[in-house]
Amino acid sequence: MMENILRTKSMAFAIRVVRLNKYLNEKKAYSMADQILRSGTAIGALQREAEHAESKPDFIHKYSIAQKECNETLFWLELLFKSDYISEAEYNSMYNDANELMKLITSSIKTVKYGK
Repeated sequence: MMENILRTKSMAFAIRVVRLNKYLNEKKAYSMADQILRSGTAIGALQREAEHAESKPDFIHKYSIAQKECNETLFWLELLFKSDYISEAEYNSMYNDANELMKLITSSIKTVKYGK
């Protein structure tokens, strides 16, 4: 069940990141646009890879990388806000979505590692 929620939310977040990338490219913030595009879309891509993990350790590994990508995305969002590329409302909205993804990923890892 959580993987379905995570699948849906990570896709929705990736779409938001793609739109943000387009906006940043219009502002000629190419480097930051590329960075957040890579990290923000990797979350969903890794979740999809984990759906067909070869083993529990492989699943945990893929989700652990998704955690790192999510954390990197949070960094880029903070930097974009603090350097006035995105508004506080945009930052809060995307930050909350990314933070929710982080919690879902972390919960999934703990469930597979330790059971519930």
